[in-house]
Amino acid sequence: MPERIGIVTGGGDCPGLNAVIRAVVKAAAHRGWESIGFLGGYEGILEPLSYLPLDYTQMGGLLFRGGTILGTSNKGRFAAKTGHGEVRRVPDEILGEAKRNFDALGLRALVCIGGDGSLTIAQQLYETGVPVVGVPKTIDNDLDATLMTFGFETAVTCAVDALDRLHSTAESHNRVMVLEVMGRYAGWIAGSAGLAGGADVILIPEIEFNYDSVVAKIREREAQGKHFTIVIVAEGARLAGGDFVTAGEAGGNREARLGGIGQVVAGELEARTGKECRAVVLGHLQRGGAPTAWDRHLCTRFGVSAVELIAAEQYGYMVALTGTGIEPVLLTDAIDRIRTVPPDGELVRVARALGVSFGNE
Repeated sequence: MPERIGIVTGGGDCPGLNAVIRAVVKAAAHRGWESIGFLGGYEGILEPLSYLPLDYTQMGGLLFRGGTILGTSNKGRFAAKTGHGEVRRVPDEILGEAKRNFDALGLRALVCIGGDGSLTIAQQLYETGVPVVGVPKTIDNDLDATLMTFGFETAVTCAVDALDRLHSTAESHNRVMVLEVMGRYAGWIAGSAGLAGGADVILIPEIEFNYDSVVAKIREREAQGKHFTIVIVAEGARLAGGDFVTAGEAGGNREARLGGIGQVVAGELEARTGKECRAVVLGHLQRGGAPTAWDRHLCTRFGVSAVELIAAEQYGYMVALTGTGIEPVLLTDAIDRIRTVPPDGELVRVARALGVSFGNE
């Protein structure tokens, strides 16, 4: 019997998931190994088992296909993050059942493709005895120990395209346009897209904002003869001393659903300035569709490197983009804390040097 490995995609969907699956399956097949993919996220490992044999000859077309052919889930019996990112232990009976099923299938290793929550589950499975290798996936780019996660660049490209389009309508109508983007508790999408898309105001979770500063920026532009303003706001941005704006509370084992801050900001700015303000929520458009060329390239490197870690029996590690290439890092180092935008880091300094307001001046 040939060696077999398992693949699971967890958490939210993300551009590039299929590209990683393709790379893992093809690299495994090159070593004479078979691959199976668990369906519907980690739930597929539990009874009744739900998995799909993955033949490398069926991998055509996956490089540029969005979503995941395996399906995914960010809820269910596996939940390692709840509320506003609080870590919890998956019940031992669930982890034990997954381990027994893994052994019964005769798998050599499990490739876990996911973000902070999914890789926290992977670490708990590893501690239960499952040989695990992680691949960092999240549009939020908030996984520590890697310079970039796949999906992030595609999400930023989507947000920049939206900003480009909003500029023309904002200028035509002398409006304030507020674009709300994803990112949860990290401002990488808002900061990177705001810088690349020429936003005048960038509001991120790492820097609490106040309306006086944002209004001052709008008035400054008015005085310069620029009667429109572009604001980009991360879903986790907070007013100084305020709470997160949520679209839904954390039910059961789920994390809180952030969202709605864009409309709140637009309403307040209209009341304070008298200018017409419109909010646009980019939402799941950032998660869908084909990955960019960079993300396809990164996904392929990640997938091949994951198989190389399995061949070396180097488990409990995640593949990561470092300054020298793709390197293994401990899963515990990757999930120890989320990676956030440094308030005094280069991204913020560059934006401030261009006159961009972060709402705290």
